[in-house]
Amino acid sequence: MNRKATSKGALLRLGFLDPEAALAHLHALGPTAEELLHLLSRTADPDLALGALVRLAEALAEAGDDPAAMVEALADDEGTAMRLLCVLGASAALGDHLCRHPEHWRELTDPTLGSTRPAAYALRASLLASVGADPDAAEPVATLPDAQALDALRVEYRRLLLRLAARDLAHALGVDDAAAELSDLAAGTLEAALAVARQRVGAPAGLARLAVIAMGKCGGHELNYVSDVDVVFVHETAEGAEDHAALRAATQLASNLMQVCSDQTAEGTIWPVDAALRPEGKAGPLTRTLASHQGYYERWAKTWEFQALLKARPVAGDRALGAAYVEMVSPMVWSAAEREGFVADTRAMRRRVVEHIPAREADRQLKLGSGGLRDVEFAVQLLQLVHGRGDEAIRATATLSALAELTRGGYVGREDGEALHEAYAFLRALEHRIQLFQLRRTHVVPEDEEAMRRLGRSMGYLRDSAAALDKEWQHHRREVRRLHEKIFYRPLLEAVAAIPGPGVRLSTAAAGERLAALGFFDAQAALRHLEALTSGVSRRATIQRALLPVMLQWFSEGPDPDSGLFGFRRISEALGDSHWYLKMLRDEGQVAQRLALVLSRSRYATSLLEREPQGVRILGEDLAPIGAEALVEEMAASAHRQQDLEKAVRAVRAVRRRELFRIAAGDLVGHTGVDTVGAALSRLTDATLEVTLDVVGRDVARQRGFEEPPTRIAIVAMGRYGGFELSYGSDADVLFVHEPVPGADPQRASSYAQAVVNELRRLLALPGGDPPLVVDADLRPEGRQGAMVRTLDSYAAYYAKWSMVWEAQALLRADAAVGDLDLRRRFEELIDPLRFPEDGISEDDVLEVRRIKARVDRERLPRGADPQMHLKLGRGGLADIEWTVQLLQMRHAGQVAGLRTTRTMEALDAARDAGLLDAADADVLQETWRHVSRTRNAVTLVRGTPSDQLPRDARERAAVASILGYPTGETDAMVNDHLRRVRRATAVVDRVFWG
Repeated sequence: MNRKATSKGALLRLGFLDPEAALAHLHALGPTAEELLHLLSRTADPDLALGALVRLAEALAEAGDDPAAMVEALADDEGTAMRLLCVLGASAALGDHLCRHPEHWRELTDPTLGSTRPAAYALRASLLASVGADPDAAEPVATLPDAQALDALRVEYRRLLLRLAARDLAHALGVDDAAAELSDLAAGTLEAALAVARQRVGAPAGLARLAVIAMGKCGGHELNYVSDVDVVFVHETAEGAEDHAALRAATQLASNLMQVCSDQTAEGTIWPVDAALRPEGKAGPLTRTLASHQGYYERWAKTWEFQALLKARPVAGDRALGAAYVEMVSPMVWSAAEREGFVADTRAMRRRVVEHIPAREADRQLKLGSGGLRDVEFAVQLLQLVHGRGDEAIRATATLSALAELTRGGYVGREDGEALHEAYAFLRALEHRIQLFQLRRTHVVPEDEEAMRRLGRSMGYLRDSAAALDKEWQHHRREVRRLHEKIFYRPLLEAVAAIPGPGVRLSTAAAGERLAALGFFDAQAALRHLEALTSGVSRRATIQRALLPVMLQWFSEGPDPDSGLFGFRRISEALGDSHWYLKMLRDEGQVAQRLALVLSRSRYATSLLEREPQGVRILGEDLAPIGAEALVEEMAASAHRQQDLEKAVRAVRAVRRRELFRIAAGDLVGHTGVDTVGAALSRLTDATLEVTLDVVGRDVARQRGFEEPPTRIAIVAMGRYGGFELSYGSDADVLFVHEPVPGADPQRASSYAQAVVNELRRLLALPGGDPPLVVDADLRPEGRQGAMVRTLDSYAAYYAKWSMVWEAQALLRADAAVGDLDLRRRFEELIDPLRFPEDGISEDDVLEVRRIKARVDRERLPRGADPQMHLKLGRGGLADIEWTVQLLQMRHAGQVAGLRTTRTMEALDAARDAGLLDAADADVLQETWRHVSRTRNAVTLVRGTPSDQLPRDARERAAVASILGYPTGETDAMVNDHLRRVRRATAVVDRVFWG
């Protein structure tokens, strides 16, 4: 043996990592083995290949064969050597198989192996013969003893798999050819397994005709090296047999077939047979008649089940029955896109796939992860379902074949189709290499350097293998994501806009079909919006054409794509050619995605944005609400720049409008919780009233000739406003209080205060470019009959003489928030003994509170409203919880300092801490209050107008569910969760409030 050729340095240069072990192995194989070094250097793992070759030689010797003859044969025949060594270097599992069956190495001496693909019938015949069945029989039956048949089937399957792997690794077999051959091998295995099952069942097997329908990758002729084989069984009663006996026989045949393939024997297992795609899934019968299948698919099947049937193919058993099954389901498959719920079901199927990815594998998932195989398959299948109704040419079952037909038919651009073909072929080849190593079902790209090196070399990257492979993989992942968006959405634009260059020539009719499949209710209107946005050669149209493919995807993922696209058009037209707008959307993906989400979910936010398009800038910020001091400062600065009072208040309202959008956007994207929303809306109202009170007070004083205002004014927040719990649709419930300055004429001071209050309310309620702020003072003494604004002394006199228990209850939420600080402090000192009596309210007052609540429940619930679904007045709703908390406050706040708060959640915390409420009951009330408050906010965001009912319209209800975090199509889950929560809250209210 030449020392130079076999030095450690030379072996390292040839790709060996353990040169000492390699030298020992070469020595064991004899001097001829050195001639194999140049071939070993081209294998995935030279060390593994050489070590396995030594083990194979030892196994031959143990079997009485001459290992030296094998080494010499390899040295003389480079083709055989390359095939064997490539297998040994890439697959430890097949190396183990060869050591168990060393005679199988001679399978790789076949000179036709690299040029001839075995026919499906030949694979079937070979596998049937392995179990002693006649391949030419109408219903082949195994003749070998059962245990022997199972082992023989496994050995024959591995023998055929070995030949395939050798062709794949050494002769650059196309990934589609490898997948098709694996599918034919699986079909033949199912046929042989059925022959063994017939032997097990015996005579009753003749009572039924059974067909095995391959689904998924096997059905599509694109199976992996290791995968579950998805099937559906269909049977018919044999002539002269009874139906129940035939069903029992068919079920026994099917279950035994599955066991034959999946059972572990001395020769291992083959793969699991999965029948979960059958009607009703695992809960349904294992096999059905053709008529039973048809009845299920016509009445009960969901869209995703028809998507699965795209790849249905008869592979074993009664072929005529299998063909009848495919003929029966085919028209249903190609009309699935017309079914109600097509979009929701399709999204749900994709979502389920993503949800099943373990978090630790998300970045390494080759199949299910972002930019993975499923992205390609999903896009291709969706295009097929949408356009295959009228174009039979694109109905191919294999992904690459279907992609080629979609490209040829103009549904995918030629360059994009070629790029996606290349990416998908690479990902499938990498998947094959990963699975081939241990013959295990996995789709996770390994992280360790050694495994990545082996994979990289098996894919042809012989230099810096791990890094080169990772770089190429990441490139194809990015390409798949980019092309997924472009291929499905860009043709929609090309159907309506004059886009130069080679591309898809999708007709407007086909574009309309695609839009409908994406969930657009009015596809023709959507096409008009696209045309308006993208037509022409302006810079704006060019950028919109680049933006809209991904924007359309985001709109389609929202609950109301039509509103999203229409809102986007209006905002884009309002902003015109503003350079910052298009640049921000183009360069800052977060802004564009947030914009799409906001527009497709919320009429309220869309309306605000249409009136204030500059608010798009906010979507690039962190969306945290601005503090009260900063708001007051900005509003005051804006107002004081105006000479006219109405313009000054409009400036204040413009800031409020912008901040309403900020709060709503944060809520919609899930950055702002319901407590924060309520506090932010309350602070925003504080700031609006504070600055408006100041500018109106100055203006009225100037008009009336006062150098300084004759009275000090404060505004007391009441109700949800006082509790820091405002919702988007809430009025600002307030009390107005004033106190004349020393020396002022009380009459003139009162007249001035009345004028200020009236003008403030008028200006904030005027119709305008923002939601009016209705300032409601109906909770004042004597209600609507009483004075709008009173002095502090007048309040004191009224409360001392006339106050009733309901007024004390209303004052529980009084928070003097705006205006003169000293007056605000003294007002709260005035009312504290009334609302927080030291010894609590009397039992008679408790009964009165309950009586008033019962009257509210009877009289104020709108006619026809569902008591379980009304968010405010329904059972377990906001009113129930808040009255319960307030009764606890009136009874115990005199002794429990923590209860002296205007905020519902803080009061519940205090009641729990003081032992007035069980911790579990407090948790139920808090959870329900937050849930119902958030739902109420979501309804307003969706509809654009306040409502206390869950919407009946399906789209609006879906949008509410989306804002609350439920996946698309899960509105029933939202309703069920709501009912569960309010039932639990009702039980607590019954115990605590009603006693």
